[in-house]
Amino acid sequence: MPDRLILIDGNAILHRAYHALPPLTTRSGELVNAVYGFASMLLKILEELKPNYLAVAFDTGKPTFRQQEFIGYQAKRPRMDDELVGQTEKVRSLVEAFGFPIFMAEGYEADDVIGTLVKKAEKFPKLEVVIVTGDRDLMQLVGERVKLYMPRKGISEGEIVDEKGVIEKMGIPPKKIVDYKSLVGDSSDNYPGVSGIGPKTAVRILQIFTSLEELYENLEKVKEIREIGGEKTYEKLREGKESAFVSKRLATILDNVPLDLNLEDCRVKGFDETKVLELLGQLGFRSLIARIKGEVSAKEKKEKKDDLQQSLF
Repeated sequence: MPDRLILIDGNAILHRAYHALPPLTTRSGELVNAVYGFASMLLKILEELKPNYLAVAFDTGKPTFRQQEFIGYQAKRPRMDDELVGQTEKVRSLVEAFGFPIFMAEGYEADDVIGTLVKKAEKFPKLEVVIVTGDRDLMQLVGERVKLYMPRKGISEGEIVDEKGVIEKMGIPPKKIVDYKSLVGDSSDNYPGVSGIGPKTAVRILQIFTSLEELYENLEKVKEIREIGGEKTYEKLREGKESAFVSKRLATILDNVPLDLNLEDCRVKGFDETKVLELLGQLGFRSLIARIKGEVSAKEKKEKKDDLQQSLF
């Protein structure tokens, strides 16, 4: 069985928890629902996925190369709520208390950081990578040894998505996700794709052509293919060519961010229980404290049993 590296998309999980959970405040009135959701998800991942290694990636909050190349990129996104900004630092403190490394890179998004870590993990032939995210953009990274763990029903449940799962959900394999985004665009990131090309037509196009490049190399053939709209689709694609390739650049997750992956730094080992419980206590997360104490107690019982068996034999 291969070792498993978990990469958590910190911003995606934090945002999901913030919007999925009802307001939860400390005694002093600070909102901490996103911190609670993130902590709960982290414990769930450790319990269910049993990783050998774990790391968390975050955005820096500063402009990236995408904003520099395309002025409108993410321009329509609302500014992060102040109450969520305040919780971000608490989540980072929590991750550090557990002893897991945090990866960030100025000028890049967390997606690019994750893409680079996935690339660097390829040199370990017996290592499986599982990316924890609610962001479908990261489906483009799925491969033979790379899967997604995507939360469902807020953050209470999750599912593993492999190559077959991407095809079932999207109608195309992971390697075509970027081409799909190039055609349909992304309203949340505010890049246009090709005007008039919707998800169904984009999927049909990519079931016929292997990539955006092959599509445009054979654009005249589109006129004759009625199932994707023939002449009308041809005109839309012809007029939207520049936009399609700009969108592809923006949609592509990079794998060359200047950072290093030291697996030993990511190893899941015993954490500083006192430090973690103290932090959770300050936040008022009594249920999580009980959960951790229960797990530590169960682990201690198992270790005592193992020690006894070793002394007997």
